[in-house]
Amino acid sequence: MELVGLDPKSKKWVSKYSLGMRQRLGIAQAVMEDQDLLILDEPLNGLDKQGAADVRELLLKMKEQGKTILLASHNAQDIDILCGKVYEVDNGKIEQVR
Repeated sequence: MELVGLDPKSKKWVSKYSLGMRQRLGIAQAVMEDQDLLILDEPLNGLDKQGAADVRELLLKMKEQGKTILLASHNAQDIDILCGKVYEVDNGKIEQVR
């Protein structure tokens, strides 16, 4: 939880979390088992500027460790920063962009 900026000792109910805090919690759940493959759908959606920077940094570190990250996003900046290979789905067809 600390990796994504949440306090693991917090007694706050998840139902009281903001959208950004819930997004951070979801990412923490996804990475806590240290899997080789991580599948994320719009992982930076709802995060504030600092939260998005923190999660980008975490994902880049995981990428450097050899983790495979399948990322679905509409944010071109996130794609440019995080992705080595880029594919687009257009009219039901998957095409490699880079």
